[in-house]
Amino acid sequence: MRIVVLGSNGQLGTDLMKALRDEHEVAGLAHQDIEVADYKSCLILKDHRPDIIINTAAFHKTDQCEEEPLKTFSVNAIGARNVATISMEIEAINIFISTDYVFDGSKDKPYTENDAPNPVNTYGISKLAGELYTKQNPEYYTVRVASLFGVAGASGKGGNFVETMIKKAERNEPISVVDDMWMSPTYTRDAATTIRSMIQAKLPYGTYHATNKGYCTWFEFAEEILRLAGLKATLTPIKTSQSQAKARRPSFSALKSTKLPKHGIHVREWRKALADYLAEKGHLQRSQRT
Repeated sequence: MRIVVLGSNGQLGTDLMKALRDEHEVAGLAHQDIEVADYKSCLILKDHRPDIIINTAAFHKTDQCEEEPLKTFSVNAIGARNVATISMEIEAINIFISTDYVFDGSKDKPYTENDAPNPVNTYGISKLAGELYTKQNPEYYTVRVASLFGVAGASGKGGNFVETMIKKAERNEPISVVDDMWMSPTYTRDAATTIRSMIQAKLPYGTYHATNKGYCTWFEFAEEILRLAGLKATLTPIKTSQSQAKARRPSFSALKSTKLPKHGIHVREWRKALADYLAEKGHLQRSQRT
């Protein structure tokens, strides 16, 4: 199949290109190639005549989204509408990448695809709007991911949480991480292979959760990163109220898929995924030498 990946140089986009190119004809469009918020710019999609469009393009700096709501909705909502409109015109399957932040965090166990969204910040609201626009094309998949870490690093963020923890530890900087916010860390390589499996299995259209199995607090995540990398650091747990974040965040946004296992698709536990990521980046060598 012919597949176009929007945001192809981001963390997830990069791994999607790798996961799909062996068995499909894949074209990647980065931000310099297409501006999803501009309908005319999106017309380039017609030139590629894709069978599937995967839209990973997003404005995801959560705190900055509070200060720039117009930009946030232009990319995350109007961009999704533009892609949905064109995908219908060319009869392409539309895949929209969404987030755990469409939930409010009031649940005390992982959210499934059957739970009702109720976002508490501008980013989450804009992504929920994007999900709704995506449904304009009946041949759609909304794939929710969370707390991504990938070899390419987050576009516009200069890395990811894992790399930030490692750099701070290497510099002997004190590290403070919230211990009252739970989420599902997700390796973009695993999310990409899950999406590939969904495509190849031709799953029923709809919304799916594609995070690594399990969940933890950001503090527990940081502890595991440093342990696996063999690094010592002064790691201090703090409360969300101490973090000085501008955007409200759900205190519990772990995701679980009840739908993928029914089709024989299983995503591994987050600790195993983290170990593979660290090995791929060369960070496990420290602990192997000690």
